[in-house]
Amino acid sequence: MRKLLLTTFNFKIRKYAGSLMALCFLSGAAGAQTAVFVSKPASTTSNAYYVSNKAPLTAQSFVKLPLSAIKPGGWLKKQLELQKDGLTGHLGEISIWLTKTDNAWLNKDRKGKYGWEELPYWLKGYGDIAYVLQDERMLKDTKFWIDAVISNQQPDGDFGPIIYKGDGKRDLWANMPMLWCMQSYYEYSKDPRVLSFMSKYFKWELAIPDDKFLQDYWENSRGGDNMVSVYWLYNRTGEKWLLDLATKIDRNTANWRQKNNLPNWHNVNVAECFREPATYYQQSHDASDLEATYNDFKLIRNIYGQVPGGMFGADENARKGYDDPRQAVETCGMVEQMTSDEFLLQSTGDTFWADNCEDVAFNTFPAAFTSDYKALRYLTAPNMVVSDNKDHSPGIANTGPFLTMNPFSSRCCQHNHSAGWVYYAENSWMATADNGLAVQLYSEGEVTAKVGNGAQVKLTEQTHYPFNDRVNFTINTPGRVTFPLYLRIPAWCNGASVSINGKTVPVNAMPDGYIMLTNNWKNGDMVSLQLPMALKVREWNRNKNSVSVNYGPLTFSLKIAENYVKIDATTAVQGDSDWQADADQSKWPAYNIYPASSWNYGLLVDTQHPELSFKVIKKQWPKDDNPFTNVNAPIELVAQGKQIPGWTIDQYGLCGILPVSPVKTTEKVTKLTLVPMGGARLRISAFPVVE
Repeated sequence: MRKLLLTTFNFKIRKYAGSLMALCFLSGAAGAQTAVFVSKPASTTSNAYYVSNKAPLTAQSFVKLPLSAIKPGGWLKKQLELQKDGLTGHLGEISIWLTKTDNAWLNKDRKGKYGWEELPYWLKGYGDIAYVLQDERMLKDTKFWIDAVISNQQPDGDFGPIIYKGDGKRDLWANMPMLWCMQSYYEYSKDPRVLSFMSKYFKWELAIPDDKFLQDYWENSRGGDNMVSVYWLYNRTGEKWLLDLATKIDRNTANWRQKNNLPNWHNVNVAECFREPATYYQQSHDASDLEATYNDFKLIRNIYGQVPGGMFGADENARKGYDDPRQAVETCGMVEQMTSDEFLLQSTGDTFWADNCEDVAFNTFPAAFTSDYKALRYLTAPNMVVSDNKDHSPGIANTGPFLTMNPFSSRCCQHNHSAGWVYYAENSWMATADNGLAVQLYSEGEVTAKVGNGAQVKLTEQTHYPFNDRVNFTINTPGRVTFPLYLRIPAWCNGASVSINGKTVPVNAMPDGYIMLTNNWKNGDMVSLQLPMALKVREWNRNKNSVSVNYGPLTFSLKIAENYVKIDATTAVQGDSDWQADADQSKWPAYNIYPASSWNYGLLVDTQHPELSFKVIKKQWPKDDNPFTNVNAPIELVAQGKQIPGWTIDQYGLCGILPVSPVKTTEKVTKLTLVPMGGARLRISAFPVVE
């Protein structure tokens, strides 16, 4: 498999070796302190305490923990609290799609004026935030919707709004995210109704003739989401007919296995659906299925993803010739990419997916919102110097006000954004096949889980990562407990080191893998991981020879003064937007953002030693625990550059196309400040290089 993937792709993919070494250390040093670098944990056994793949599905190195196991802290908890107090937590006051009047998700006949993807899109994040934060209001509201959907299931197993798309073909797309809501609710509550509900529905799906199954555009593209739920249920019930349904879903889903093409180029579909072949690989064991997912990831980025931030420029739909860093991606697309990365990390054990998830989460996703999470925009680009309600087409592939920060608009993203941070939190820790724990996405918080021979332990994580390079863990145990602890080493990190109780543990840590610590742990043991961060200039030769600047996992943007201008939220909306009659604009304002300083600079970069062109400035950690703003940024870079007078806002009202580097300009050398890309709502992140 490793050789197959390496010969197929020209980009860096995880090693699939090392698990045998890990087994040797475990079997030869039980109870002794050992540290070894491995590509991933062994998967020759199954975790004894948490649900993982049943045969014949592929064995998993990593297993998702229950929702209740992880309690986020620090900046991650702050993002969830901002969502709770912001648009996610109060969208029911605004969105017409969440009204409880004439809502097809509530009506017994499953008909109504309102009822499609919006409710489950919102609920899958809203409910999970409720479970993680234990917010009583949100918990009550979540259960209201879950109970209604379960109680309205038909005797034949069908559920959800009745939507037909001609020829008697039932549209099942909206049911797919609702199934994910059910899964989270079950993990939280263990309500047995969920298993029965899903089993009845899947039997109903199995009986649908192929020529009427998954035929509409959205459901046909996104059948992989349905398959995820089928495997989720199979791993809990072991009913073999569910595997027949998974094969049927794969057979009728759009072909995401094409070598040099995709079935469609809609940005959200690509980010969400490229993982479908790898999902089915768990059952097929056909290496070409896994290869197809990696190929899809490579294909979209080779053409449209020669930009920083982990995503690609597709606006609504990717278009040939529109590959400049000013091309954007939907907020939905960011959420779905992070979700795909998290699923693929579980199923493949390949930390390549954790690296990409961090790239999107740190550098692209936060900038899609106002810092209080009370408004969002539909599209965000790596180079974006105006964020307003004008029609910027055909510069972007959307006709209408798609760049403004507006809680009343962006219908799909308005609801679907809710899952981004909470799914990230849920996947920050995972159980391992050898009854250990792996920390995947570093952030402050706690994890409580069963390990080793069944003891329950709690690990407390303290860190300001990704703005700091040190992560500390305190282990709380009821007594001596032996289990392996895996610490992920990101692809960008060289020279990682680890200590236990202040004593350095020798290990040859490399990028793209895990330090595996096996120890007879006692209560109060301290583990400290250092992930040295270095400056790196990334060259985008296929996009005008532009460059981006990284420090560890953070990409940096030019600091542009942002002028927020309040606008009428109800007039600056997309055509399919709608809201409740009593929605209060004064509580939920919309904004255009304009640059209040010059932005058209290129960087002066030492070609021999590019890292010497920048100076790192560490600042105080923000008191409000929200580092994703220009004002609060706890780290900045000092650079030098020159203005490029000919690089201006173009006829479409967008940041002009990048000039080809190197750019000759007679302008004076200017000191520039660069800030983390994720906190910059206006930004230049892909820079020209000036002479």
